[in-house]
Amino acid sequence: MYRSLDPDKIVSTLDVLHERINERFPGSGLSAVCAEVVSMARHTSRRILKVSQPIWSLRIALLALLAAVVGLVGLGILEASSLKTSDELTETMQGVDAGVNLLIVLGGAAFFLASLETRIKRDRALRALHELRSIIHVVDMHQLTKDPSMIGHIRTRSSPDRPLTPFQLIRYLDYCSELLSLTAKCAALYAQKLSDPVVIETVGSIELLTSDLSNKIWQKITIVEGLAGDQTSLAAMSHES
Repeated sequence: MYRSLDPDKIVSTLDVLHERINERFPGSGLSAVCAEVVSMARHTSRRILKVSQPIWSLRIALLALLAAVVGLVGLGILEASSLKTSDELTETMQGVDAGVNLLIVLGGAAFFLASLETRIKRDRALRALHELRSIIHVVDMHQLTKDPSMIGHIRTRSSPDRPLTPFQLIRYLDYCSELLSLTAKCAALYAQKLSDPVVIETVGSIELLTSDLSNKIWQKITIVEGLAGDQTSLAAMSHES
């Protein structure tokens, strides 16, 4: 029960996060991005179900090819057991040569079909993972201008608008970090259902990306907390004096 990720739990957690962001920063770009991630998470649940199901048309075609290969081998054995003269042997050897070539072609087709299902599922998963990676960079764009070192500094004409208080800035950055982590969990669902090494490696790179971005965000949060503490200390000292 607690040994695998539950897509429904991820979606419900994202729903709550979206409500929290919208209540704290109504109409903000981050709220819109979170709503998009919620939609992608719901879509991920359906995609995971589809990707994990077998492609029966390919499997039936593969079984038909294998049956044809077995039938050809059996036919060759029967022909060889009924040989009587050298002329028949010559004709049969020619037939065996043609049969071997046909077996090679059918074997190649069987191998192609056997790997085709894996490649189709991999392609579907990689397209979905590319979408998740893209939204991760969008989330990162929303926190880039939230520079704590500019708190209390004089703005220039081209400076980005920073109307947030230190507390609001901490909450905003914290929401970005949570959103990154939950998006990575959506990606991890594919690695959970597919044992394809390419998919697992791609999921690992996405998790590493979100981890690196979250670390940078928490460095900003630490700086804001330090600046807020310094300002509180200065205010207390000026009040005492």
